[in-house]
Amino acid sequence: KATVSVLNWNPRPTRGPPPQHSPRMLMASGRVRQKGPTPALTGNKKVDTSRAKQLGDYISTRDFTGAVALLEFHKQQGQAIDGFEVNPWLAYCAFHLGDYQKALDVYNELLVDENCDPTLHVYAACCLFYLGQFKEAEAEALKGPIGTLQNRLLFHIAHKDNNDNKLMIYHQKLQEQLLEDQLSLAAIHYFRNHFQEATDIYKRILLDNRDYLALNVYVALCYYKLEYYDVSLEVLNVYLQSHQDSAIAINLKACNQYRLYNGKAAEAELKVLVDLQSASYNVENDLVKHNLVVFRNGENALQVLPRLLDVVPEARLNLVIYYLRNDDIKEAYELIKDLEPLTPPEYVLKGVVNACIGQSTGNRDHLKTAQQYFQLVGASHSECDTIPGRQCMASCFFILKQFDDVLIYLNSIKSYFFTDDTFLYNYGLALANTGAWTEAEQALSSIQSEKYKAEYCYLAWLARCYIHMKQPKKAWELYLKMDTRNESFNLLTLIANDCYRVGCFYHSAKAFDVLERLDPNPEFWDGKRGACIGVFQQVVAQKEQSDALRDVFNMLRNTQNTQVEAIIKIMRNWARENGFKDSRL
Repeated sequence: KATVSVLNWNPRPTRGPPPQHSPRMLMASGRVRQKGPTPALTGNKKVDTSRAKQLGDYISTRDFTGAVALLEFHKQQGQAIDGFEVNPWLAYCAFHLGDYQKALDVYNELLVDENCDPTLHVYAACCLFYLGQFKEAEAEALKGPIGTLQNRLLFHIAHKDNNDNKLMIYHQKLQEQLLEDQLSLAAIHYFRNHFQEATDIYKRILLDNRDYLALNVYVALCYYKLEYYDVSLEVLNVYLQSHQDSAIAINLKACNQYRLYNGKAAEAELKVLVDLQSASYNVENDLVKHNLVVFRNGENALQVLPRLLDVVPEARLNLVIYYLRNDDIKEAYELIKDLEPLTPPEYVLKGVVNACIGQSTGNRDHLKTAQQYFQLVGASHSECDTIPGRQCMASCFFILKQFDDVLIYLNSIKSYFFTDDTFLYNYGLALANTGAWTEAEQALSSIQSEKYKAEYCYLAWLARCYIHMKQPKKAWELYLKMDTRNESFNLLTLIANDCYRVGCFYHSAKAFDVLERLDPNPEFWDGKRGACIGVFQQVVAQKEQSDALRDVFNMLRNTQNTQVEAIIKIMRNWARENGFKDSRL
């Protein structure tokens, strides 16, 4: 493993319509949703007071599905509703239901009338914005009257287009005393990952407007992004006490539980939404399905995530993680290669994918790219003192093979990962590369994953630790347990050479003997000859049991070489002179 695993599933904290009973039609993602086209009431024409009351109840309880169904029925029948104009209210309800295309179609119908309210252009632009048609939204908004709603919309469009010049122009037009403008500014701070600035605005508004409970959701969301998950839960509970069935708040609570505890705890929270199959939550179904995949550690990922790639931003990242965890590096690379990273998790994931490609293919360009991504995140002001930031710096130095620096960062976070197999794997390799063989062996032996323990890399480094700890017998046992394959030959070569290097000549001779029988390479004979003589020297110096000479004689006799008899003769003469009697000598 050349990189420390910094992969974590990314649940989506929120998406979709505003929390129920929101006082200012706030989107839980931090955006300001304009209270929008609040249609005018009709004149005194009385048609159906019972339907008027029904529609009023739908709207007051935010049951926009029921409202849209009722309004569409009256539109098709050509019937009016007392106190409500059908088309304007249909567009309004469709917009707040999240059906922006339907809302846009209705506004376009209204705009056919030359005497229509020009503000409808701005409302239609809001629909285009949410449909992702930013250029068209800008053009449509500019047809409407100059006002605060138009400015806020153009402010957000400039952000979406990454046009900082226009962003600053519209920013300067925001009014500090206007609540909607400040909420819009907080939203842009949120989208630009300035979570503390967004939090400050929300909290300042809350001081003067304690009854705007929905703001607690956005404060909680900012704290979630700042990784203060316990604080996020505390703030979120203020809203949940009043609105226990809020889809967005429940989902955010589940995400906090996932970060603080585990997927099982998060799924238990989310079960409330899963059980609520009413039409009011249809817009959240994709989000719930996505997060259930995350909470269940990737279960059903291939069935759920691919169709959400353009719906839930985290879906792409989580599908990449799924591919990486299932060793499908090619699919992971294809999915992320064109992604321009903007957030730390995206930089990290691109770094991990490039590192995996670089390791598997030996491509230095990919490794260099990975190292740069890791360094960029790890050295950033916002991430340098976080656990992922330190993991990134460890990964950066791992690729650079600066293992002393790797250990500085890994030691600083070791207490958080003492049972994490991936951490132990990389920690053990870093220790081994600095010569801390005993500590390296302890880390590698603590790994529980059968997948890791079957890898040649793991076996090779564990064998090397045993050899340098003067326990070559354990390294030999690792070889004996391996299947007959190319990797066993490589491990045997490692044991032969490393044992020779540290003076464990007996096991070096055994390894070279097997190698020579598998491949009559003259180099293996040279190694075996030197190792056998090394065993003889250790026996003479009483650093090795004299019984080892019996095995040495047998190994030498396995080789058809003129030097064998001369070596055996010298060893036999010494053995006889020193009273070593064995019929096999």
